[in-house]
Amino acid sequence: MTTHDYHHLVNLQKAFFNEHITREIPYRLCALDRLAEGIADREKQLAEALRADLGKSPFESYVTEIGILLHEIRIVKNNLQSWARDRRRPTPLFLFGSHSRIHYEPYGCVLIVAPWNYPLQLALSPLVGAIAAGNCAIIKPSGEAPHTTRALQELIGECFEEEYIAVADGRRETTEELLQERFDYIFYTGGVEYGRHIMQAAARYLTPVTLELGGKSPCIVDDDAHLPTAARRIVWGKFINCGQTCVAPDYLLVHSRVESHLVELMRREIVRQFGEDPQHNPDYSRIVNARHFERLAALLSHGTPLCGGTCDPTDRYIAPTLLTDIDPQSPLLTDEIFGPILPVIPFDDIDDCVEYINQREKPLALYYFTRSRKRARYMIQHTSSGGACINDTVMQIANGHLPFGGIGNSGMGAYHGRTSFETFSHQRSVVTSNQRLYSEFRFPPYGNKLKWLKRVLK
Repeated sequence: MTTHDYHHLVNLQKAFFNEHITREIPYRLCALDRLAEGIADREKQLAEALRADLGKSPFESYVTEIGILLHEIRIVKNNLQSWARDRRRPTPLFLFGSHSRIHYEPYGCVLIVAPWNYPLQLALSPLVGAIAAGNCAIIKPSGEAPHTTRALQELIGECFEEEYIAVADGRRETTEELLQERFDYIFYTGGVEYGRHIMQAAARYLTPVTLELGGKSPCIVDDDAHLPTAARRIVWGKFINCGQTCVAPDYLLVHSRVESHLVELMRREIVRQFGEDPQHNPDYSRIVNARHFERLAALLSHGTPLCGGTCDPTDRYIAPTLLTDIDPQSPLLTDEIFGPILPVIPFDDIDDCVEYINQREKPLALYYFTRSRKRARYMIQHTSSGGACINDTVMQIANGHLPFGGIGNSGMGAYHGRTSFETFSHQRSVVTSNQRLYSEFRFPPYGNKLKWLKRVLK
């Protein structure tokens, strides 16, 4: 499509939205049904596309992309009637004769800009919220996952007319072309720097935005943690999708008393989950392309390997790697890694961990392993992050009833479940007053009404 074509598409969607068809709850439910059926019918093709782009196994594709989408759609369908209902709100005494409510209305035409690391889930999960709220939408997928982009175009093209839901091509230039249009809402998932650019573009028309970004999510293992559990869950959370997960543990802070034991358990756990040679294990994914591979391969020399450290450019393979002895100014500790490399940093005092975390940008996630509820409460109360897990990793995003989003440099806004519906809805305040029954306080002449008004407002 050309810039002119996208301008026409946006106008087409706005015209369709103004017909008010999408505001009807049965229409939204029918659209969600069509999407769920399309995903289920195309499960094999979608899994093959994810395998071609990221080397994902069928199990990983289902649990992190296809299955989680179907679960999200079920939650939304089962609750949409309730969520969309007007909410009564208390009315103060000085508005006697009136009643108040919140009415949820869709924004209109929504732009969803999706990344490449979970190219199906992170394109369609926001779409579920946009449909549930009654919007039209254009999805801009990533060109770095071309097979999934094509599969996504075929899926949406089969399920919906383009004046309702459409998928653009994957070129980066297309994002710039779309940002020239006046959307009613923009939902972006991706890197921090481009997120700033999205926000600048949105400011042109004062378009509201949700930014799902990333950052360096810390994982802390205290000296009282159950180490086998910590090792297993950290290895899974870090190396799923070959570390290309926005909420993956980005660095590991481990108490010096248990460091050597935990590292040994993690070595064993890597073998347990991916075998002696992960390169030939079908459950271990690949780096998305050569450019990202070269960036990550260059980081392998920035520390001393505790395990892994090998790579193969012909296969875009980087072994699950633990590194130590890392310079504080290394990109490993200043930039988001987004790959299967985990820096290991020992500590002696938990307050040093808290200080280290708080001196940096607020992360998208925080993980803390401890047997003590008191210590867990202390960590949550003295740090800030988009989400958190105690004694686990990544699972905070698996609960569709919890909002998922960042804070500060890791993003703004949230979605999943009811929060998705509310994100893509304008909460419109409505006061309905009785035509005959009303208070005289607000009308002049005021005379001595002020003293009585002050009593009412106390």
